[in-house]
Amino acid sequence: MFSQLKHKVYTLSDNFFCLTAPNKSRFPFCNGFLLMGNETILIDTGLDKDTLLAVDKIKRIDTVIFTHSHPDHILNWHLFKDRQIWMPEETPPAITDLHQLGFRFMGTEEKAIYWARLIGDGLGLKPFREPDMRFKDKDIIESGPFRLKAIHAPGHLSDHYCFFEENSQTLITGDIDFSGFGPFYGQPECNIKLFRESIKKVMALPYNQVCASHRSPFKGNATGLFETFLNGFERHSQAILDLLDAPQTVPGLVQKSPIYKDMMPDKRLQETFESGMISKNIALMLETGRVLETDAGFIINDTRFAT
Repeated sequence: MFSQLKHKVYTLSDNFFCLTAPNKSRFPFCNGFLLMGNETILIDTGLDKDTLLAVDKIKRIDTVIFTHSHPDHILNWHLFKDRQIWMPEETPPAITDLHQLGFRFMGTEEKAIYWARLIGDGLGLKPFREPDMRFKDKDIIESGPFRLKAIHAPGHLSDHYCFFEENSQTLITGDIDFSGFGPFYGQPECNIKLFRESIKKVMALPYNQVCASHRSPFKGNATGLFETFLNGFERHSQAILDLLDAPQTVPGLVQKSPIYKDMMPDKRLQETFESGMISKNIALMLETGRVLETDAGFIINDTRFAT
């Protein structure tokens, strides 16, 4: 059915497919998930235009559902602006204005302008119209043989959702993506504690295959993938702690780039996201007593190990 597509298609069950994207489905793209029941449902539009148009020609897409509102998941949504658009109930009105969306993700007016230009002009992202439907945690979306359960999984973003197709026991984890980088939580509304809880919640589901947004599907027990991804939080924390043998400020730590290793092409985005991730780690380590704040900056709390 999909032999003319340039990128690999995985069959998850009868009439249920994972569609992969360019760049190994990494940013600015992501996998899409196609369910052909009583209606044809596409989860996320972060595929390239050629793939989306070709799929729509093979089997007209009726409804588009989004895991969350990051640009790589809503890219090219406008190709389906005349179809049913379903968004999480937690997705804020900022989705309809790229400048507001930029402020939501970047935190300042100046950075919002930069983000809106970079993502709008650079990637061709269009501001959303109001969705036709909002779904919430534990909602069941039924179409023919498919029962798709919406699972609110915040932390990565406030409106981040996973989906569990109950009949095939297929878990779609979105940006619980098992990447080598680990969890991303560099924006204002991200939350490390909630992210950890979300990962633990979905990994306990009775799945027999797991499909993330930026890698190929995995069949069987994915506990190792989940645990490695969870360990990414501690790896980030330890990379920061390794620099705190002398007092350090957050801006000073950002310049040392313990998390991104200065490997992100856009240094303005890197600085913003690294600052967010370092700040959230420091706040949590202050709360748990792993670090202390001094007049000169943050430092390891050696008193925890005193006898």
